[in-house]
Amino acid sequence: MACTPETTRSEAVTVIEGRPGPLRTGARTIRVEPDRQGQRIDNFLITALKGLPRSRVYQMLRRGEVRVNGGRVKQHYRLQPGDRLRIPPLIDDTARPVRAPPEALAARIEAAIIYEDASLLVVNKPGGVAVHGGSGRVHGVIEALRAARPGERHLELVHRLDRDTSGALLVAKKRSLLRQLHADLREGRVDKRYLALVRGLLPIAGTTVRAPLKKNTIRSGERVVRAGRDGKPAETAFVPLARCREATLCEARPTTGRTHQIRVHATEIDHPIAGDPKYGNRDFNRAMRDVGLNRMFLHASAVEIVSPDTGNRLQIRVPLDQALVSVLHALGLEPPKTGRSLQRKGRKR
Repeated sequence: MACTPETTRSEAVTVIEGRPGPLRTGARTIRVEPDRQGQRIDNFLITALKGLPRSRVYQMLRRGEVRVNGGRVKQHYRLQPGDRLRIPPLIDDTARPVRAPPEALAARIEAAIIYEDASLLVVNKPGGVAVHGGSGRVHGVIEALRAARPGERHLELVHRLDRDTSGALLVAKKRSLLRQLHADLREGRVDKRYLALVRGLLPIAGTTVRAPLKKNTIRSGERVVRAGRDGKPAETAFVPLARCREATLCEARPTTGRTHQIRVHATEIDHPIAGDPKYGNRDFNRAMRDVGLNRMFLHASAVEIVSPDTGNRLQIRVPLDQALVSVLHALGLEPPKTGRSLQRKGRKR
């Protein structure tokens, strides 16, 4: 196992797993082993404390109930080998037995896999499917994959896509690959491209948006992101591919990976993404519904990474689904020619 519960003289350890009813445990200490190096503590706890609501996990971290080597940490803290995590006593009557994802969802996600090797899966994530459970949704892509592949011990999301965004989603099958790709993402060595339909005529030369972004929360509890000087640096280039009077199909090239980055940056330059329910323009969205758009037009069309085995660049291209292609045709726009094949480029390391 990746983590080993250890009993100290002052703490009794009681772990109850897989039983119906409330989740109840005594205080315990967990030692982090090497294969968990670099994993965010929130993701580790969500997996380790199955049946406990995600909201309770984040509450424990905010309140400092979870201690690492005796101290408090933020939710984005990355685990190191030998770290000692103290998990507080848990009694949670809201916890329920974890239900398996529907077989239809598991089969749908399995059918959406477009590339696989010994370390990596690439899924063409359908629009409208979350990448993981939470926010009122019990199951997402990662839960469906784990249910379909019970023999795979280390399936983990490399990155995330918004629920309404379709396209290339990377899933690591080995902790070593996950650590490498997380490091590559932080260092800007992963090249991600998106196709977006935005309002109006984007300048032919394109534009680059450099606007810091900050997460916020509004009264309803919905998470939103705003541009502001006190936010984290963020940069997105928008390159037009095809234009008509109403809209522009463009390629969005983010050089940073902030939450909702492309969507907020598009709105910042007054070219919101078609169908965006949170940051979009109502009149534009209504007009796009009239030509058949039933979701946000944002698609992860290409991703390029370094293979851990060969050091070669792997470039994965994912075409638009037919529903989005039909919207472009209705607007008189030609969709880009994007193949599904995985290309291998020369060594860059």
